[in-house]
Amino acid sequence: MTKKNLSQYAVGRVRALSAYTPGEQPSDGGWIKLNTNENPYPPSPRVRAAILEEVGADGEALRLYPHPLSACLRAAIAKHHGVDPSQVIAGNGSDDILNLLIRAFADGAHPVGMTVPSYSLYTVLVAMQGAALKEVSFDASMALPEDGILSCGANLFILTTPNAPTGVGFSNEQLSRLIGRYDGIFVADEAYAPFADESAAALLKDHPNLVVVRTFSKAYGLAGMRLGYAVADPAVIDMLDRVRDSYNLDRLAQAAAVAAIEDEAYLADTVARVRATRGKLETSLEKRGWFTYPSRTNFIFTQPRDRAGNTSPALTADLFAFLKSQKILVRAFPNHPLTSTFLRVTIGTDSQMQAFNTALDLWQTHAPLA
Repeated sequence: MTKKNLSQYAVGRVRALSAYTPGEQPSDGGWIKLNTNENPYPPSPRVRAAILEEVGADGEALRLYPHPLSACLRAAIAKHHGVDPSQVIAGNGSDDILNLLIRAFADGAHPVGMTVPSYSLYTVLVAMQGAALKEVSFDASMALPEDGILSCGANLFILTTPNAPTGVGFSNEQLSRLIGRYDGIFVADEAYAPFADESAAALLKDHPNLVVVRTFSKAYGLAGMRLGYAVADPAVIDMLDRVRDSYNLDRLAQAAAVAAIEDEAYLADTVARVRATRGKLETSLEKRGWFTYPSRTNFIFTQPRDRAGNTSPALTADLFAFLKSQKILVRAFPNHPLTSTFLRVTIGTDSQMQAFNTALDLWQTHAPLA
């Protein structure tokens, strides 16, 4: 019997799709993992206690479906942001929330806009929906391209703020001016906002077309639980609930998220530690003469230079490979002119950053000239 090519039964846009490529996840030990912006510190101790309580002594609760609306979690998020629970939706990671937004507000007649460079998953989600994509490019200054955003004609626009991969933040004054003039749904993807100085969540009361998307993966140290949420006008939340999977968050994830968001003191301490280490790393890179964008995130985006002060994509690739040979993983973005000479480095513990700096010293002794 001749084996058929079963991919022929998939719809055309899926056959043409290139899947999102996440950062490398090594299977063996001994790595210093600075490539996926995970928190170097564990989540609040309250999280473990909440999970164990939810499981119970005999695991009886696990045979029951979770609350379909994640009601307790929505209430905790609402309290955290000072909004009504009707303004909150929870999801299986912020990627799930982004998928719901595109599912609800985009199709072949309703384009999605995004800035470039930015989170590359957006392009995959848009292609999955069969919608057109409107890209608005940054230049090297990373100034917010307001005119391009306002004129792009997208029904839904997604701005990563602070930006990834550069780490650059945008002020609420800028965002308010832009959102107030934008004719459509404006999404502030705030995966890294806890490490910044401002949050667009403060603008929700004045801008009903604003959606603020957050994750528990970065500041809360819960990347392994897959937790995210959005805060928006109740009418937007209603649309997202219509396209949401019935039980999109399991019982343990809901319990973990409530415990994490209610422990505000632990969050503040963790964020302060990461920001302090970030400042030390930025200072050390400045002493090397490397250009580094001012970061409002838990990572830095830096441009390696050789002994003569030159930079090139080949030089950056050489450092990336050298660090990997030292079992240090960082992230490279070679496919865009603005990012091809940079590396993105997650902020780890002080000892991990010391190991990173030691590796840079070793590399600079033999680095090729650009």
